[in-house]
Amino acid sequence: MPQITTLLFDCDNTLVLSEELAFAACAEIINGICKGQQVDKTFTGESLISEFVGQNFRGMLGSLQQRYGIKLTPEELEHYVTAEEDAVIAKIKAEGRPCVGVMDQLDKLQAEGKYKLAVVSSSAKRRVLASIEKVDQSKYFPEDDVFSAATSLPTPTSKPDPAIYIHSMKVLGKKAEECVAIEDSKSGTSSGFRAGIKVLGYTGPYPADKKAEMTQVLKDAGAVLVMDDWSEFPAALAKIEAM
Repeated sequence: MPQITTLLFDCDNTLVLSEELAFAACAEIINGICKGQQVDKTFTGESLISEFVGQNFRGMLGSLQQRYGIKLTPEELEHYVTAEEDAVIAKIKAEGRPCVGVMDQLDKLQAEGKYKLAVVSSSAKRRVLASIEKVDQSKYFPEDDVFSAATSLPTPTSKPDPAIYIHSMKVLGKKAEECVAIEDSKSGTSSGFRAGIKVLGYTGPYPADKKAEMTQVLKDAGAVLVMDDWSEFPAALAKIEAM
């Protein structure tokens, strides 16, 4: 049985409660794009979450162009990607908080020293670093151990593409069977699963009436176990290690 040596954490709504803040900032920018192109569609942060959770902003703009006939030049797309990063980082720096209970688990993991810890996110690296710095998690994740599908790859992509997990394992010198990924979204879970990694799902930030549904969504996407609270993490990891 391969030994688990490495834990790969998603960032948004897994380590840091940033998803709602990010989508609120996204909605303002996307609504401006829609208005400028006479597209009769208005988004809220909540409606974007339901439609695009787990995708980064570049991925969202690609989907929007396909679904609603929005046309952006490559220069315009890069302009909006940068503007969104700036807006989200400002919101996170003002209001970002760690996910409930995660700091206790990270403290224990660091003290134990048994596992390599890294962050694997769809979001731009600049945003991920701002998020973990705001909530005092930089001490667990040095910058070289933070991987971004939007920034760290030769060609930017987004989960559910497994490329960022494959890249992070290559850089860290790890094999899929040595790793466990912790993910809160369908696209993130699919990304880890498609990279051959055992995925532990996490439903903590979802509303109470959505938790059962999301548990099933994450299992269907490939999660081997799903936890609702970080206090469940040690037992869940032990179960995965025994698989």
